[in-house]
Amino acid sequence: MEQLKTIKELINQGDVAEAIRQLDEYLITDSTDRDEAFYLLGNAYRKQGNWQLALNNYQYAIDLNPDSPAREAYRMAMDILNFFNKDMYNQ
Repeated sequence: MEQLKTIKELINQGDVAEAIRQLDEYLITDSTDRDEAFYLLGNAYRKQGNWQLALNNYQYAIDLNPDSPAREAYRMAMDILNFFNKDMYNQ
């Protein structure tokens, strides 16, 4: 859990590449709090602008824990993408 706090701080500070590297390693070596790790990975990819990987990781988190905050993050990401996609048609 402490490692995930450190990773969350990396994301907040904008060191997204390092956060992703540590999360990938965490998911390989640690079987606890996997839903939170996938949620944080989704946040990291969203910050990079990689919406597809963000949504995929949010979905993994939701699959592991239906009450995960990833559910709300997924919905918000879809709202943002739907807004921008609709906008493209209205130019």
